Amino acid sequence: MKSVFERLETIEARYDKLNELLSDPEVISDNNKLRDYSKEQSQLQEQVAVYREYKEAKEQLDGAKLMLEEKMDAEMTAMVKEEINELEEQIEDFVARLKVLLLPKDPNDDKNVIVEVRGAAGGDEAALFAGDLYRMYSRYAEVQGWKTEVIEASYTELGGYKEIIFMISGNGAYSKLKYENGAHRVQRVPATESGGRIHTSTATVAVLPEAEEVEVEIHEKDVRVDTFTSSGPGGQSVNTTQSAVRLTHLPTGTVVSCQDEKSQIKNKEKAMKVLRARVADKIRQEEQKKYDESRKSAVGTGDRSERIRTYNFPQNRVTDHRIGLTIQKLDQILLGKLDEFVEALITEDQTSKMKAQAES
Repeated sequence: MKSVFERLETIEARYDKLNELLSDPEVISDNNKLRDYSKEQSQLQEQVAVYREYKEAKEQLDGAKLMLEEKMDAEMTAMVKEEINELEEQIEDFVARLKVLLLPKDPNDDKNVIVEVRGAAGGDEAALFAGDLYRMYSRYAEVQGWKTEVIEASYTELGGYKEIIFMISGNGAYSKLKYENGAHRVQRVPATESGGRIHTSTATVAVLPEAEEVEVEIHEKDVRVDTFTSSGPGGQSVNTTQSAVRLTHLPTGTVVSCQDEKSQIKNKEKAMKVLRARVADKIRQEEQKKYDESRKSAVGTGDRSERIRTYNFPQNRVTDHRIGLTIQKLDQILLGKLDEFVEALITEDQTSKMKAQAES
């Protein structure tokens, strides 16, 4: 197995080669090659930048150590020793960052996501909590500079959602939101509760990377298309045209509906995105069952029925049960301030992967 630095030398050589290729007129005139080489170069850029910083610090450290061998006064010797200590700390940081950057990347990390939030146990209160989660993710997306677009929503009379499906578009959306898969539990006094008793309800979240046509081929003959009139809260009809669309993927039995747009064509396009993502996810889930151990080692790929987080309103507390992290800022978290959880989950995932890599 190649050492970390042998791998980095290979990556740097490839990065330099890509720079040459991207200046080649033959490549510039070929859109496919230009796109592929540019994408590859972009993926290697951070690894190469950190590796070059490491090499520069290492060179400075070697030079400082040579200086210590020369005759110097006490003050200069102390300054050089201090510089050596600082450089050694920098080098440790660079090595730690490089180990993380060399971990195998999830090929879906840069993709847009389709998020499905459903009220589960708890009736109306679960549906209201599903609405809270939708708004939390929407606000988080806004802070990240991402775009949120509702695809399908099934409302309740109290203003919650039995189900809401929406797309979040933005670079790296899946890399940060994939850890949200699972059952989310809420503990609070419902507005309809006159006795002031705390109720426990749940909502489930599924985060699917958007699947491109080249990844999942869905043939028209395999999809049944049904149209119907759109309905709003309470089930009342909101228009008289057959603009709502239901797609059924016959080979897998996957069903997707969309009625958010007034145009049947737009509803069909949105529904097809969800259908493609669900079929791709079904394939991935089947493949992952063959690798139970690798699934257990990753934070974000567990069973979606697993309870991952509890939101306790009376104590303004949110606890992520996978990593044992509790934050006393529930009000802030529901406003989309999810960074503390996201960063902790990413760190835990990276740590477990590095441990698995070291043991392999």
